[in-house]
Amino acid sequence: MKESNQITRREMLAQTGKAAAGVGLGLTLGSRMAWAQDGARVKGANDRLVIALIGSGGMGRGDMDGFMGHPNVEVAAVCDPDTGHMAEAAAQVEKKQGRRPREIKDFRKVLEDKDIDAVIVATPDHWHALPMIYACQAGKDVFCEKPISHNIREGRMMVNAARHYNRICQINTWQRSTQHFVDAIDYVRSGKLGTIAVVRAFKTDNYFMGRQQPKDPPTELDYDLWVGPAAFVPYQENRCHFNWRWFFDFAAGMTGDWGVHMIDIALLGMAKDDNLPLPQSASAVGGKLIHPDDDRTTPETQLAVFQFPGWVLHWETHTGDIGLDGGGDHGAEFIGTNGRLMVDRNGWRVTDKDGKELEKPSSPRRVDDHIGNFLDAVRTRMTPRADVASLHQTTTVCHLANLAYLAGHTIEWDAEREVVTNDAHAMSLLPYRRPYRKPWSLPNVKI
Repeated sequence: MKESNQITRREMLAQTGKAAAGVGLGLTLGSRMAWAQDGARVKGANDRLVIALIGSGGMGRGDMDGFMGHPNVEVAAVCDPDTGHMAEAAAQVEKKQGRRPREIKDFRKVLEDKDIDAVIVATPDHWHALPMIYACQAGKDVFCEKPISHNIREGRMMVNAARHYNRICQINTWQRSTQHFVDAIDYVRSGKLGTIAVVRAFKTDNYFMGRQQPKDPPTELDYDLWVGPAAFVPYQENRCHFNWRWFFDFAAGMTGDWGVHMIDIALLGMAKDDNLPLPQSASAVGGKLIHPDDDRTTPETQLAVFQFPGWVLHWETHTGDIGLDGGGDHGAEFIGTNGRLMVDRNGWRVTDKDGKELEKPSSPRRVDDHIGNFLDAVRTRMTPRADVASLHQTTTVCHLANLAYLAGHTIEWDAEREVVTNDAHAMSLLPYRRPYRKPWSLPNVKI
C-alpha cells in the first residue's frame, strides 16, 4: 500500500494550533460559539448531542454511561460484532433514556446516519483506526479509547484524518482530567525538584492466559468481523474478549494498555511547553519469564529505556504486585537533584534528597470531567485535553518499547519523520505497521 508523504512533527504542530496550557490540560472550556469548517454553526450547550457507541464491551458501556450522565446527550445506536454485547448496551440505554437505541453490527452503517454527531470508539485496539478515520470522513467527532492505535502508522493516519476533516478527537486518558495528576505535573515543571535526569513509570502485570485450543466461536459473535483487518487466527476464548490485550495481532500488551497512562504523565511532567518530548532511541528486554507456556504473545516482563535530550525514561512491567521502590502496582516517578516525586491514581508525594516529605501545593489550573471536556470541545471546536495528536506522541513511545523488544536491539528514532533510522526492517514489525487483511485497508490520509 502506498504511504503518505511523511509529515514532520513541526509541520503537524503548526497545523494543529496551540492547545490550552499544559498540553491540553488547561481550564475547563467555556460555552463560546464557533464555526465549523463547512461554515455551519456548532451546537450550543443547550442543543441535543446525538452519539453512538462503537464497541459495546465493558469499557464501551462504561464510557457510554458517562456520556448519558450529561444533559442533552442522546445515545441513538450501539454497535458490536457480538450481539450479546449490543443487547447489554441497548438495555443500559433503554433503562436510562427510556427508549432502546438501534443495534447495528457493522460500524459503517452507524456512520451513514447523518443525525449522529459523535461516536465513542471503544473497540479492541486493532479496530480503533478505521472507525475513527471513517467517522472523521463522515463529519463526526470521536471519543476514542486508549491507546489510540494498534501501531505507529495507524496513529499517524488517525491524526491526519482528525486534522484534514477538522474533527474533535479526544482520547480517554482520563488522568489528564484528574486534579492531583495536574498538581503533580505542575510541581515537576516548577523546577523545585532540581535537575531531573531520570524518570520512571511502571505497572505490574498479573494476567495469566493459560493455554487453550481453538474452537468454534459462540453463535452471538461474528468472529470474522471481530478479527477485521488483523491477521486471521482461529477463535480461542483466551485471546478474544478482554484478553486480546496480550496479543500483538490485536494490541500492545501491558505497555500499551497501562504504559500509555503512566508514560503520558512522565512526558507531560517533562514537557517544557505545549509539545510532548519525544525520544531519540529506545531499547527493551523481557519476555514470558514467569509463565513461559502462556498463550500470550506480548511480554509479561518488560524493561524499556528511552533516551531523550538530557534525560532518560525507564518503563517497567512485571508479574507481581510490588512496584518500583516497593510502591504500589503502578505509578510515575521523577528523580531530581533536590528530591523526587511519585504519583499514581491514589495521589502524589514529594520527598527531598534526605527522604523528608515536603508540602504539596495545588495547581491554579482546575480540571475535572474528561467526558465533559470532550463535549465542551465539540460545542466550541477548541482543542480537548487529550487531543489525538498529543496522545499519538505518547502512544508512539509505547510502540517504540515493543518495537525495540521485537527487533532485539536499540531503535534509533527520528521523531520528526517518524522513522527508524538504524533498521529499516524494524518498520515492518507489528508495532510500526501491519498488513491489512482483505477487504480492509488503511486510508492514506494527508493533511
